[in-house]
Amino acid sequence: MLYPQQNDIRNRLDLSGFWQFQADPAEAGEQGGWFEGLPAPRPIAVPASWNEQYSDLRDFLGLGWYAQEFYAPACWQGQRIFLRVGSANYAAKAWVNGQLAGEHQGGHLPFAFDITGLLAWDQPNRVVILVDAKLTGHRVPPGNIRGGIGGFLGSFPNASFDFFPYAGIHRPVILYAIPATRIEDVTIVTELDGADGIVKVQAAQTGGDLPGTATLAGDGGRWAARLVFRDGAAEATLRVPAARPWGLTDPYLYKLTLTLDADGLTADRYTLDIGIRTVAVAGDKLLLNGRPIRLKGFGKHEDFPVHGRGLNLPLIVKDAGLLKWIGANSFRTSHYPYSEETMQMADREGFLVVDETPAVGLFFDDGEEGVATRLAQCKQQVAELIARDKNHPCVIMWSIANEPIVGQGGFAAMMSGQGKLHEAAKPFFTELFELVRQLDPTRLVTVEAPIAGGFIDWLAQCDVLCIHRYNSWYSQSGQLALGLETLAKDLDQLYEQYKKPIAITEFGADTLAGVHGEPAEMWTEEYQAAMLAGFLDVAAARPFMAGMHVWNFADFKTGQSILRAGGLNRKGVFTRDRQPKMAAHLLRERWSEKV
Repeated sequence: MLYPQQNDIRNRLDLSGFWQFQADPAEAGEQGGWFEGLPAPRPIAVPASWNEQYSDLRDFLGLGWYAQEFYAPACWQGQRIFLRVGSANYAAKAWVNGQLAGEHQGGHLPFAFDITGLLAWDQPNRVVILVDAKLTGHRVPPGNIRGGIGGFLGSFPNASFDFFPYAGIHRPVILYAIPATRIEDVTIVTELDGADGIVKVQAAQTGGDLPGTATLAGDGGRWAARLVFRDGAAEATLRVPAARPWGLTDPYLYKLTLTLDADGLTADRYTLDIGIRTVAVAGDKLLLNGRPIRLKGFGKHEDFPVHGRGLNLPLIVKDAGLLKWIGANSFRTSHYPYSEETMQMADREGFLVVDETPAVGLFFDDGEEGVATRLAQCKQQVAELIARDKNHPCVIMWSIANEPIVGQGGFAAMMSGQGKLHEAAKPFFTELFELVRQLDPTRLVTVEAPIAGGFIDWLAQCDVLCIHRYNSWYSQSGQLALGLETLAKDLDQLYEQYKKPIAITEFGADTLAGVHGEPAEMWTEEYQAAMLAGFLDVAAARPFMAGMHVWNFADFKTGQSILRAGGLNRKGVFTRDRQPKMAAHLLRERWSEKV
């Protein structure tokens, strides 16, 4: 899961650009040998969703084939060559020169295949990638299920989540070369000891036990420690006097370089930026570097016209600037892992991130086999996410699922508070909590709780209660005063039950930009601003509140529904093209002068 680097030893070649593409609605391509070449392709951009590049593909959620040719640089011979796909929704197979390189289940996370033995060095190589975008109940996230949110909203396509199920290759396809004996993995854990920073390095080596060095450089000097590998593993600890802790106002990054040495020469080198910081919970307080903080920010989406969910570097820069402008200090990667480039930006700009798996819309009503299948996928996704993002200082908390349908009878029964907790739900999430804490005991863990309050007796396993409340919108509709009164009582009862910090990580109102009303009415900009202000006031009066994440940062595409005007969820405080609504100015006034 190490991010591919270009340096004096390692090499990378980005294969992004125009590829050949062919939809396969009859699912005949594999039997027809399309991995040898596509019979009737058309051009398509990679990375990007296929749904908005061609009008006939908007609602196509089947099999799509991608093909590209490349030369392998001759100077790479003697190294191991890998093909890496940053994200393909929701499953993929890859062939190189007609030979199967590998396959991967699950979207939003990278995967790589060793293709050294499949390459030709004196002629073009053909890579073909099959992407399977079908929405099925056994996948994570699931789709086309009875009782899901898609059916509740009457949306098309019938996803089990309230955002558009964009399909395709969403992040770069990279060819990279690394030594046969190499640094395979790095894990960084940081602590603060008074004014000093402690950096603990765990390194894994493949192909031997070469000696190595870990060197940390930054403000104040350089610090180095030897890495003595045994059976491919080594550990070292570096003490940084008078360290600059990574934080909201000073997101300082040190540069850590690991090298392997062979006969006086550098056999491999890998460098990453690290932040020295700690995160913890003490009583009802969320602590960063030992000091209480409150999260101010948003749920977001990787969503923009035409490219859909595809990597958009200018948009990452734009959004970071708007988050700074509005005074936000955090966001959640709702409802899937965001790009590695987004995480790098958060490290540099000092945003705290609640890092979420793709487990949105989980359900438990289809029997033991279905539940077990999804649990296995959730475990895989948790492991892959932590492996990818474990060294980012911005990540303070793992979110293992969003709004699971944990009650019997589906989403509608859960929303109404009827029914009982499904007996499979608690052991399902207990296993995931245990896995996360085993893989990363240094960060906090949560589940983004169901909207309704009746099915959360098992959330004591969370370090921070992350709840969603839509008072005065989905409930107490149009009644701001009643909604806020109900919210205040709800929060007080939750705190009395759990005695844990609470964050409302979704709250908001759909708003049509440019629609106004006096007095404020639903769908107007005035109503959205008044609701958000009321929620912030209720939270500010309660010292146990650890944060507020508005839903949503910007309007985003959904399936078609009578509740989603123009196929958009319009709860953004910015429009989809990033123009501010009244609520954005309100939040800027409330947040801009406070950390």
